[in-house]
Formats: sequence, structure tokens, C-alpha cells
Amino acid sequence: MQSVRLFLVLFLVSLAQPAGAGQRHWMADWPVTDFSRAAVPLHAIRPGGPARDDIPPIDQPRFASVDQAAVPGIEPVVSIAIGDDARAYPLRVLIWHQIVNDRVGGTPIVVTFSPLCNAALVYSRQVGAHVFDFGTTGLLRHADLVMYDRQTESWWQQYEGEAIVGSSVGMRLQALPARLESMQRFAERYPAGQVLVPSDATVRPYGRNPYTGYDSMPSPYLYDGPMPDGIAPLARVLAVGERAWSLSLVEARGRIETGDLRITWTPGQSSALDAKHIAEGRDVGNVVVRQLRDGVWGDVPYSVEFAFAFVAFNPGVSITLD
Repeated sequence: MQSVRLFLVLFLVSLAQPAGAGQRHWMADWPVTDFSRAAVPLHAIRPGGPARDDIPPIDQPRFASVDQAAVPGIEPVVSIAIGDDARAYPLRVLIWHQIVNDRVGGTPIVVTFSPLCNAALVYSRQVGAHVFDFGTTGLLRHADLVMYDRQTESWWQQYEGEAIVGSSVGMRLQALPARLESMQRFAERYPAGQVLVPSDATVRPYGRNPYTGYDSMPSPYLYDGPMPDGIAPLARVLAVGERAWSLSLVEARGRIETGDLRITWTPGQSSALDAKHIAEGRDVGNVVVRQLRDGVWGDVPYSVEFAFAFVAFNPGVSITLD
């Protein structure tokens, strides 16, 4: 519990730090990182409060059956299935760790969650002959998690899956189809699936939201970039590549078909960033995005994120509001 209080204190202190604060320490703190190679301006990267791996990634994930995991059915999970291997990663765990290095169906993957952007994304950890595993830098860009790989200590943008500083610049992780859905929906789809559980349930108050009320705030933490037009910065949007629809529009229509995409919304998933207890968060619903390929409907990568995050990483692209 002491580590939780420390994390929250560091986070609040970071709110007062300017974007360039801490850069003078980077060379000492990251002696292996090649700062001569950068795909983004270094001044755009700012401290988030915690230091490297103070938000500890999970490297040896532990799983339980759907029945034994004890995750309320309304709570959100990030789910992925490769072959016969189906796994769910509850946000009640990810919100405290942000990164899980895992293998699913033999594929090395990294499951990520950036709470300030509400961006939950899954990538392959393999790029060519390289297999990376990731940690948290404690740094942010556009309020989004900046990860690092332990092999080269290059920094990677969680939202884009792209190396932005270091010798790995130019590499990009492949996004994998995954769903952000309720625990109940995952259990119905994969009754024999496996669910991530804490290795030590006493280390953090799993099931609690350390960002209580965040998604109702007028503006995001640690972000000073452009804001979206016609929609609140912390309103959720559905993003598929460089296209985005407001979640309220998707909810109102229930189903959207555009080109070869089919988007559906159903109720029954709580917000992880609303109430003190995640299970009590307001219902933001479940989104499924499928694409028709060679006459077969299949899942595609997508994200249900905050509007400001989409605008920050997709400048000049409009969000469909009606």
C-alpha cells in the first residue's frame, strides 16, 4: 500500500512540472539509450512522475480460469485470441502495471494500457529477427505512455507502437486484433479462456481506480497540445487506423457499416476511469470492429480512446460526430 501512495504522490507532483523538466537527467539515467537518434523532438517528452519501472510491468503473468479469476462481469478486459489460446487482461490489473509481456498461441505479445489516454493496445513483440520486452520509462508524450525495450533501451510510443528515441528508431510494432470488452462477454465467448490475475493481490488495491473521476474532467492531465473540435477532450472515440467516430454516435446508432468495416455497440461495460471502484463506473458499452476479407468477417485492431489523444496523434484528421 505504501508503493501505491508513493505512486499517487509522484503523479500529483508531476502535474506542476514543465514539459522540459528532467531532460538534463536523461543521459545519466539512460546511459545505453542513443539520444542522437530521435523521431520526435525531445522537448515533447515530459516526466510523468514515476521513474523507470516505478509502474512495474508484468513479465511473468499469472492466469486463472474464467470462474476463478473473480473479476466482476461488468468490468473491462483487453482480450486476444490466437489459435486456441484466448486470454483476458483486466483493466483492474493493467491500470496499475500498464504493460504485460506475454506469449499467446506461441506469439510474443505486449499488452499495454495508457490510462491518461484510455488507450488499450496489443502488439507483437517481434520485429523481424528481434523480440523485445518492454518496461515503463515514467515519461509521457501527448499524455501517452512512453515504453522502453530492455534490449536496446530505446523509447517507444505506446499509442503508435513506434520507436521514437534510440537505436531502434524506424522500427514499428505490429498491432494485433484485440477487444476491449466486459469480463462477461469474454467469458461467454471463451468459457475455457484464461484471465490475468495479480501475482500478489496485496501489493496494490486491484479493482480500485487511482484516477477517480478522470474521464469527467474538462481537460486531460499532462497535455498541452491541440484539442478536438465539437467534442469534449475526454469524450471517448472509436479509432480504427486514421479514422475515428465519437462513441456516443456509435452508441446511438448501435451499428455502423462503412466500406468493409462493421462496427457494433452493446451495453454492459464499466468505465475504468470513472468511479472509485471500477465495477461501479458508468456503462460505456462494448464495441466490436470487424472487417470483411475474402468473404470472411474478422476482427481488426482498434482503440476506444479519448478524443484529445486521437487528435494529438492524428493531426488534421476529423472525428466523425454525426
